[in-house]
Amino acid sequence: MPSGSSAAPGSVPPLFASFVDDASLLRPDGGLGVDTVVEGYLDTRDGDHGGLLGRLVCPVSRLSPLVTELARSAPAAPVELALVVDSGLGSVPKALSTVFSRATLLTPRTVETSAPVDLDPVWLERVAEFVPDDVTAVVEPRRPITGDADDVAAWLDAVRRVAENRCEPKLRCGGPRASDVPAVDEVQRFLAIAAETGRAVAVVGLSRLVRSADESGTMQHGILNLLVAAARAVDGGDVAAALTSTDADELVAATRELGGAENETVRRVLARCGAGRDEVAALGALAA
Repeated sequence: MPSGSSAAPGSVPPLFASFVDDASLLRPDGGLGVDTVVEGYLDTRDGDHGGLLGRLVCPVSRLSPLVTELARSAPAAPVELALVVDSGLGSVPKALSTVFSRATLLTPRTVETSAPVDLDPVWLERVAEFVPDDVTAVVEPRRPITGDADDVAAWLDAVRRVAENRCEPKLRCGGPRASDVPAVDEVQRFLAIAAETGRAVAVVGLSRLVRSADESGTMQHGILNLLVAAARAVDGGDVAAALTSTDADELVAATRELGGAENETVRRVLARCGAGRDEVAALGALAA
């Protein structure tokens, strides 16, 4: 428990509260069945580390079976939903209508979509038209995989436009291919935009607590690395060192040094991450 925390025994420290969204339905291999995902999500939400769990992430194409399964499961409270657009913006009104008509099962929190290459204010205004005021629009500008300096600069300009148009920018931080993992400098500059604009960002694709190599030898970013980096993006600390650290003890100590106000500041920069329930359990063991 971070020092100075007022959290009651068994509760979740504010830094980690509702931080990890369950992205099981987005797994590239087709993933788990909707019934398995719903059962696991509800069990985790009602378990010892349920306070860590954020939204259930669901693509529009899997919304109908999700609703069916939730109706069968009859959750004690509505599930907070992150709706991912995988079939065009035109599918959003019908999907939201379905969600709002099932208020006992679902509460929409975000509508998330990838941005076109030629991101402009007109497209962002169109997104705003589709997303109600009480739901957050999350936009993922396409990060270049070439590493070309001009392409990276153009991508970061798009990230800033998203933030300045009252949307939440999103960054994919990991995946099965090496190109899915942004460079440390790219993540650092992405977080800097969040700190400068005051617009929180989301990251997805995290599969480990601390930076480490996957089975192919590709270094993957860690959840704790991102949290510490977000804190340093605000206070002018060494963000790159936080992102590159592989020292779990050092990163844990850094999170525990954050006080209440600092926790809130970090989460205003890094709102949440998309991962799996294994990461919720691992983070829960740390926060206990």
